[in-house]
Amino acid sequence: MPPSPTPAAPAVGGSRWNTFPAASSMTAREFFTGAEPLLQGTIDALPRPDFDVLRAQIHATLGLGTRETSLPLGIGPDSARAARELGAQAESIGRELASWTADALVRLRGRRTPPPAGPLVVRSHCYGHLLTRPAAELLLGSAGDSVAMQLYNEWLHQIVLLRDALLPFADWHEVPLLVTPTGMRHTEQARDRFLTELLVRQIRHSSIVDFARHVVTGAPGPSGYGFDADGGTVLPAVVDGPPRTAPGYLLTWRRDPAAAGSATYVAEPRDYYAAPRTPAEQLPPATAAPGPLTARVVTGEAVDGTRTARIEVTHDGATARVDLGQALRGHRFARHRAAADAPAADGIPSPGPWAVLRAPALVSAEASGVTVDATGQADLVVLALLGRLYPDHVVLRSPGRDGDPGGPGGLLIEARGQDRGGRPDGPTPAAR
Repeated sequence: MPPSPTPAAPAVGGSRWNTFPAASSMTAREFFTGAEPLLQGTIDALPRPDFDVLRAQIHATLGLGTRETSLPLGIGPDSARAARELGAQAESIGRELASWTADALVRLRGRRTPPPAGPLVVRSHCYGHLLTRPAAELLLGSAGDSVAMQLYNEWLHQIVLLRDALLPFADWHEVPLLVTPTGMRHTEQARDRFLTELLVRQIRHSSIVDFARHVVTGAPGPSGYGFDADGGTVLPAVVDGPPRTAPGYLLTWRRDPAAAGSATYVAEPRDYYAAPRTPAEQLPPATAAPGPLTARVVTGEAVDGTRTARIEVTHDGATARVDLGQALRGHRFARHRAAADAPAADGIPSPGPWAVLRAPALVSAEASGVTVDATGQADLVVLALLGRLYPDHVVLRSPGRDGDPGGPGGLLIEARGQDRGGRPDGPTPAAR
C-alpha cells in the first residue's frame, strides 16, 4: 500500500499570510516572530525602505497620548485603579514590542526572513490605524507601493491586537496565546467589547477575565474571577503576590501540565450585601500575637462549568476557610496608603487576625471601625483577612514610623466604617 501523501502546505495569499495550523498556542515572542514575514514583505516591496520611519511608526501606534495611538486611553491621578493598571500595562508592553520591532528591522535589513511560500501578497482591510506623515509618504506616496501598504497594514494590525491581548496579564511574556490562521484576529470582537468598556466606563474585573479567556481559549464562559484552561489556570496576580503592592485587576498564568478542560472560578457569596455580618465589637480584642499563620488555596470540584476556591488558614490544628472570590473582592475594593497619609484611628476594636478569620460571617465595621494588625503574616493570610472584612472603606496601611505596628515591615488593615470618613478607591463596591 503506497504511503499517504504529505498534506500540502496551506495556500498563502489574499487573507492568509502564514502557515499556522487551525489552532496553536504561542507566547508573545513566538507570535511576534511568526508575523515577521509581513514586515519582511513590506521591506521587500518598498523601492526605498526607510527603517527609521518604520521604527517611529510603531512607537507612535503603541504609545499613549500620541496622534497615532491605537489606544486613546487618558490616565491621570484620579483615574480608576483598573484603568491605571491597564494603562501602565499598555505603556510597558508597547515599549517592549516597539523594541522588538527595532531589533527585527536591524536583523531583517541584513538577513532576510523569507515568507513561508514565496513572495507575499495579502489583502488587509483598513482598521483606522493612523500613520505618521513620513510613514504615509513612504507607503502611500510616490515612492510607495500598494503591496507594501497592505503588508504593513496587516503587520501593524496584528501587533496592535497582540498588545491588546496581553493587557490583562501581569506575566504577559509567559501567557500561551491562542493563534489561528488569521493570527490574532479571532480576538477582535472580544477586544472591541473590552476596549469599549475600558474607554467609556469603569471596567469591571469580570470583563477583564472574560477578555483574557478569549485570548487564551478563544471561547466565552460564565462571569467570574479566573478560569482553568488546558495546561494551566488564570487567576488574579495577587494570589501569588503581596496584597499591598500586587495589582488589583491584572491576572497571571499559572502553568499546570495536568490541567485540562475549562472551568470558571466564581465567588461563593454572589451578593455579599446580603451575606450575614458579625459586628466588629463582638470579636475579642487582640492580646498576644498568635504567631505566623499558614495558608493555602484549595479548589473545589467543577460543576456545570464553574468552581469555587477557598483560602484555608490553619493555627494550632484549627482551620479557618475564606472564599477566594470574596478575598479578591476585598483586595480590589481596599485602598493602599502610607502611614503618613492614614493615621491609625484610636479607640476602635483591634481583634487579632485569628479572631477575624474565625468570625462566623463578614466582619462589619459600620459603627466603630476595626483595626487588624497583620504584621508578619503571610501574603495569603492577609488576603484571607481582606476576604473576611466587609469590603467598604478598608485601608491597607504600610509602612509607617519605627515602633509603629504599621512601621517598616508592618501592616495594618483598617476598616473605618461609614461614619469615620474616607472613600473607596473609585466607585462603590457595588459598582465593581
